[in-house]
Amino acid sequence: MSTETLIDSLEKLQKLHEKLYELSVTKTEVIKNNDMEGLQQLLKDEQTYVAAINTMEVKRQEAAIQLLGKETEITIADCIKAVPELEKEQLRTLQTTITSIIDKLKDQNELNQMLIHQSLQFVNMTLSMIQPKHESINYGRPDQKQTKNSGISMFNSKA
Repeated sequence: MSTETLIDSLEKLQKLHEKLYELSVTKTEVIKNNDMEGLQQLLKDEQTYVAAINTMEVKRQEAAIQLLGKETEITIADCIKAVPELEKEQLRTLQTTITSIIDKLKDQNELNQMLIHQSLQFVNMTLSMIQPKHESINYGRPDQKQTKNSGISMFNSKA
């Protein structure tokens, strides 16, 4: 019974990770299109999937503890050693699939992080161009203190 529960929880984890990967691919397009509202909705959806993955991981751990009878953190590899041959192959397949999806998810998230970082750099560069730092190009006496005009405005506020 616990082997069936373990396999069932792993299959659900696989599906949840696949959905999370699909969201991360969609997030890439949303970032490219500068769709802030879409990005906020995707982040909410991601949080939902991450919470579901955490819940399923707890169920997987409980099933693994029932199967092996020990209270330490149990990996899928530990479970593979303890089950009959027919179920070993099923667990190996699930392990390989979930690992593959997680690796693709990591790569996609790194890409999204780089895109967001580049967007922030672009925003900072644009702000620097709009409000450049004015440095004095006048020569003065070295013993005289130079005064800075920190209140430089781009607009003439006198009406």
